[in-house]
Amino acid sequence: MQPAFDCVDHDILLSRLQSSFGLRGGVLKWIRSFLSNRTQRVGFGGGVSSESRLLFGVPQGSVLGPLLFLLYTAEIFDIIAQHGLIGHSYADNTQVDISAPVSMAQTASSRLAASVEDLDRRKSWNGLKMNAEKTQLAWFGTRQQLTRLTISPLPVVSSVVDVTSTFTDLGVVLDDQLTMATHISTMCRSGFLYLCQLRTIRRSLTSEATQALVQAFIISRLDYCNSLLAGVTDSSPSRMGRLVATTTSRRS
Repeated sequence: MQPAFDCVDHDILLSRLQSSFGLRGGVLKWIRSFLSNRTQRVGFGGGVSSESRLLFGVPQGSVLGPLLFLLYTAEIFDIIAQHGLIGHSYADNTQVDISAPVSMAQTASSRLAASVEDLDRRKSWNGLKMNAEKTQLAWFGTRQQLTRLTISPLPVVSSVVDVTSTFTDLGVVLDDQLTMATHISTMCRSGFLYLCQLRTIRRSLTSEATQALVQAFIISRLDYCNSLLAGVTDSSPSRMGRLVATTTSRRS
């Protein structure tokens, strides 16, 4: 979706919180107060515009902002379920999944396209819009299954989405066979790049500063979603081992 958080209609949100989630009385008044009477200014070229009242949107960077947005868009899971599909969502990032044998791939693709069209139609009623440019389509399976797969690009709203062999999902690079090799390569390449950059300034840093930078830019990437790497059996983990060994050497 695009720009999702800024397009939340306050009246629709408050009505939905009351009708769909049973929020009433003081709780609803508190949320209305949280959303109401917010203003913004724009600074440009040393000048500042006059204040404008915000009639749409939830505050980004707040604890309640993402939660209110998810409640605002909760009905999308009912729409996805009506088409016999499974939906996952994290803030404004939504995935629609379908499982089917190779022989039913074309039918599954049609159902997927119909669900996306339905989602876009319902979202437009709420002031939201599907971001076709960031929409990706991937099929997962074994090498033998994927070679038998003949599937056309997916029509999404007013554009066509081609099938991709890899895509990034919340910072994790998934490939169509779920080998995680692309993700590991991307992570190692990024880690060694940061190590090279740290090497050029190492003598100017204290030991504590070096450890903090390594933790922030490298170790945190190795730790992120590392449970997805369980069971990976190819040569990719050895590259991670070299990165870890090099990182340990830099920290010591």
